[in-house]
Amino acid sequence: MPRSVNSVASRARRKKILKRTRGNFLSRKNVWTVAKNTYEKGLTYAYRDRKNKKRSFRALWIQRINAAARQYGMTYSQLMGRLAKQNVGLNRKVLADLAMNNPQAFEAIINSVK
Repeated sequence: MPRSVNSVASRARRKKILKRTRGNFLSRKNVWTVAKNTYEKGLTYAYRDRKNKKRSFRALWIQRINAAARQYGMTYSQLMGRLAKQNVGLNRKVLADLAMNNPQAFEAIINSVK
């Protein structure tokens, strides 16, 4: 009895990955083995960089808060310490947004913790 292979499913599986590697350079988009390796490595980069994105944004927020706080004679660590002591429930993302887009509100926060 001849060996039967589910070629429909195999082709569909390959087409799915080749479709996702469209736009890559040279053989990375159309040679199955190269495309598969590229696709899998891309997934690992995507997973890693979803974590790194959070890290990068937190660092950016801290820099913005520090720069804004220093305009009012306070450092970042002093500001965060006083906010924690007074139980002000604003996170770094909100503080950085206020510092950039609403300096009056940020100044009010600074004055409330001084």
